[in-house]
Amino acid sequence: MLKDVLYTGIGAATLFKEHVEAELKKLEERGKLGASDAKSVLASLEARGKEEDEKIKTRLKTLLKEVIDEVGIATKADLEALKKELK
Repeated sequence: MLKDVLYTGIGAATLFKEHVEAELKKLEERGKLGASDAKSVLASLEARGKEEDEKIKTRLKTLLKEVIDEVGIATKADLEALKKELK
């Protein structure tokens, strides 16, 4: 299920990027936007997208850790510590 959500998000982002590029190209062809301006807009959107991606990843990791702690699932670190104790 998590994979489906991630793939859907990636697909939506790709479609959005393609749509924005097409619209910027139309504006450029009509002379309402310069090539350098179009590149600047795309670079700005890409930078903001990366920032949001990092925020989402950080929040998702935090939520997953909270769920693991709440449910009581042993982590890799827990298992390693137990192995050391048993030796």
